[in-house]
Amino acid sequence: MNIQYLDKKLSQRSLTVIAILVSICYIPQVLAGPGHNNAEKPQQNDRITLQNEITDEHSNALVLTDRQQQMAGIKVMSLSSSTFNLDDVATATLIVDRDHTVTLAPQLDVRVLKRHVVPGQLVNKNQVLLTLGGAAVAQAQADYITAAAEWNRVKQMSKNTVSESRRLVAKVQAELTRANLEALSMTALQINQLITKPESIGRYQLLAPINGRVQQDVALIGQVSAGGSPLMQLTDESHLWVEAQLSAHQAAGINNGDKALVRVNEISIEGTIIGRSHELDLVTRTEQVLVSIDNSEYGLHAGQFAELYLPNSLDGGVVLPDSALTRSSDGHWQVFIQEDDGFEAVEVEVIESQRGMNMVKGIEPRVHVVISGAFLLASELAKAGFDIHNH
Repeated sequence: MNIQYLDKKLSQRSLTVIAILVSICYIPQVLAGPGHNNAEKPQQNDRITLQNEITDEHSNALVLTDRQQQMAGIKVMSLSSSTFNLDDVATATLIVDRDHTVTLAPQLDVRVLKRHVVPGQLVNKNQVLLTLGGAAVAQAQADYITAAAEWNRVKQMSKNTVSESRRLVAKVQAELTRANLEALSMTALQINQLITKPESIGRYQLLAPINGRVQQDVALIGQVSAGGSPLMQLTDESHLWVEAQLSAHQAAGINNGDKALVRVNEISIEGTIIGRSHELDLVTRTEQVLVSIDNSEYGLHAGQFAELYLPNSLDGGVVLPDSALTRSSDGHWQVFIQEDDGFEAVEVEVIESQRGMNMVKGIEPRVHVVISGAFLLASELAKAGFDIHNH
């Protein structure tokens, strides 16, 4: 990819920019309709406004409300102090975050009596997933009811009435039978209710231990699942890991805590390196590297392919997607920085472009850069006729 390709993409998107501008500026008036004079002030607030800085030390800022930013599809990425090189890239795959994933596998034989969810469904913590039962479940629940009743009787006796060893045996038996129920993923409330409602033995409801999405759901009604066999998996997809296989040369110098840039289609996310295997695969001669990303705003899924840009302190620079770059009124490349007073344009130099990504110079780390919706901001800036300040 070269600079001419970027210019071509700019011209292809120009018509969509006009449509977005018209919708943002005039939708409030259409909704209000004629004769609604009291809606005049909200209409003004819904338009993109320009804040003219008085001092010469700051550029003019484009001020947008949260609603306007959402309508325009503006997304911002915070740059780290790390620099990247377009040549230091590896193919990667999104996988589940094992710290936010739970496999539901009761440790006793269970029979699936009823299903309450479907594969791919988003569930909340403590939501009912399955109704389980079976002979092993009934026996474990009955053993607990008996042991708990015996322990309650023994602990109320005086030390002179019952020996210490007898007291210890009763307590251990109650804890053991309770642990068997916990191995079925029964909650503390469900276990305690068995004592007051012994008629409910033989079945229980399997509840979601976390907020997440139902995955790897293999439970069938009537199925008897052996102890330890997974029934389903819950994954909190707001957190994902990125797995890449790097050559020994690529992995050299990479440490836990370093920043990496992850690109999935048109989405760019900055992640944190959380682990290296420090072991080369005997066949591929590569080393596994894991990167953690925050997926709460993007809706990505495990299994998607990605590109992983590695930190490079020697030859690197700031790496931004095509969607972050626009042309200024004088034809120079520019990006938009989000500051306290709004969005300001900063001219940059594009050093290299590859695969929809660009290494640029002229922008400081640790700033917030617009990576989506920059074309709309550039159009508004051009209409206002403000000069660009490269600072």
